[in-house]
Amino acid sequence: MHPFGESTIRILLLSLAVVCQALSGLPLLFYRGSTAAQKLAAGLMALGSLAGVSGALTVLCFPATLTYQLMLGLPFGPFEVGIDPLSAIFLLPVFIVTGCSAVYSVGYWPAASNPKNVGKLTFFLGFLAAALSTLLMARNTILFLIAWEIMAFAAYFTLTTDDDNPEVRDAGTLYLITTHVGTLALFAMFSLLKGEVGNYLFPGQGALPAQSAVATAIFVTALIGFGLKAGVMPLHVWLPSAHANAPSHISAVLSGVVLKTGIYGLVRVFSCFSELPAWWGCTVLVLGGISGVVGVAFAIGQHDLKRLLAYHSIENIGIILLGVGAALIGQSQGVPVLVVLGMGGALLHVVNHATFKALLFLAAGSVIHATGTREIDLMGGVGRRLPYSSLFFLIGAVAICGLPPLNGFVSELMVYLGLFSSIRRFHDLAGALPALAAPALALIGGLAVACFVKVFGVVFLGAPRSQEHVAGHEAPRAMLWPMAILAAVCAVIGIMPLLISSPLTGAVVGYSNALADEPLSGLVPFGWISALAAALVATGWLLWLYFSARTRSLPHAESVTWGCGYLRPTPRMQYSSSSFAAMLVNMFRMLLMPEVHKKEVTGTFPGQSSFQSHVPETVLERGYLPWLDYLYLKTSPIRHLQHGKLNVYIFYTFITLVVLMALTTR
Repeated sequence: MHPFGESTIRILLLSLAVVCQALSGLPLLFYRGSTAAQKLAAGLMALGSLAGVSGALTVLCFPATLTYQLMLGLPFGPFEVGIDPLSAIFLLPVFIVTGCSAVYSVGYWPAASNPKNVGKLTFFLGFLAAALSTLLMARNTILFLIAWEIMAFAAYFTLTTDDDNPEVRDAGTLYLITTHVGTLALFAMFSLLKGEVGNYLFPGQGALPAQSAVATAIFVTALIGFGLKAGVMPLHVWLPSAHANAPSHISAVLSGVVLKTGIYGLVRVFSCFSELPAWWGCTVLVLGGISGVVGVAFAIGQHDLKRLLAYHSIENIGIILLGVGAALIGQSQGVPVLVVLGMGGALLHVVNHATFKALLFLAAGSVIHATGTREIDLMGGVGRRLPYSSLFFLIGAVAICGLPPLNGFVSELMVYLGLFSSIRRFHDLAGALPALAAPALALIGGLAVACFVKVFGVVFLGAPRSQEHVAGHEAPRAMLWPMAILAAVCAVIGIMPLLISSPLTGAVVGYSNALADEPLSGLVPFGWISALAAALVATGWLLWLYFSARTRSLPHAESVTWGCGYLRPTPRMQYSSSSFAAMLVNMFRMLLMPEVHKKEVTGTFPGQSSFQSHVPETVLERGYLPWLDYLYLKTSPIRHLQHGKLNVYIFYTFITLVVLMALTTR
């Protein structure tokens, strides 16, 4: 086929994807509460996802950079859109997760049962998906900011679908405030870029020197603006409440892809600079370690199933930043192997986290749909009643813990290899930090395993802890099929990682062309990973066959689980999430500041005793809010300038314009 024809097909596929996403919400606006209209909306989103995945895969498998200009006669020049392997690898999870979430919503948020808000939810989910796709293809900074704002508002309206709930409204308000603080930082960053480049287009790879004060200002503002969106600690304060209170399929989109726009922005901006100072990479590496360790520590102390998963999003953003930080250090020290392994692991973890975290949120939504609660301590024995949802949650849990044979293991191994490679190449601080980050990554993995052992054991095993929240029937097929697709992606990448070697190398080259001579296939033992995964799958299958045959030949006896030898066991004798996590929460008590509510056993004939721990939103409640209260008190005199009189506001505007003209006149 002629190259022009190939380029045209790719851009047409991606354009079709964006159009289908944007239009998917219209049917339910005209036919409110219609099941047929909801299925049509899900079908449009699924069609857009298929087209988008096809277009992104062709760019990754046959690397090319395609750009098109839209001449609209606007004062800031033409809108330029484009696609390269770096954009394509971020687009893949956007199309996969939004498509699966739209189909999932047919069973989870049916139109017939939710006629009041299903139209709003579906419309803004489509706009959110279209804005995400446009943002990742924008080459003009003004178009990028427009898509960024549409994404922010669409995410707000989907998050606050259940706006009758005060907790949901509070979560939406906090999200809206923090996202616009980040947007202000991005305005500053793009203004500085405009001053350096002279136009509103993203600079090319290595086009700007990083050894100037302006470059430092761009780095700091990018870290704040994009870090707020990504949920980097301590800028994560909006994330736990937003993920917990949004509908579960929206939580999957927020965690799986919205957070990654912050990572995309950071990677895209970093790619514009050459001769990076080592402290850039060290800063990102330290932030990654803090986000990873503290994020998973907070997750262990949670009782709310979705809030627990939200903190694991912060943990995995930390893992991604560990890879990016290692790559920046390698770039500053002229070690391409470290750049390839660090950035390759980070980019692959972007895809992996999107798939297994979306899978976990959708499976959690199935559990919440069946039990009617998000409280872990009110659940129990869910696995028997929801076998498929339990299996999908288990697959997601194994993947997020970075265990073989699933995809989380592959990307985390690549980050490990990058961190270890620095030990024998550097002998200064730039080498010591990646070396110290390796045990931090190991600690993150160990704590993640402990957390998901707690979750799976308390929620899916044992006996129901509350008769009011006994799980009902298994989720409908519309909810199960999207989970099956995401689970299959996790398995394919984990078992056959060589399939993603070439596309991932193309994405790394999309970050820096200087890395074209360092293919990942020569640095990562993909063949051995596949052999290990195949051996584990075969061993598990054989063990299952053996125990199935053995149990069929033995007599059956039924008993309440967690009996522990008691003649009359009750659900109160089971581990609760508080008791299971008590030791680990106590280890991190200086960070988590847990609140313990305990009624001791006393007297010869003791009464009822209890134990419960609560981990607050420490950074928000003990850090930001007291400081904001103090600031509010000290700035009260300034608020007298707010008279509510239009003529006074016009005068303020006039004075501001005069000052700006005086400052800019040369």
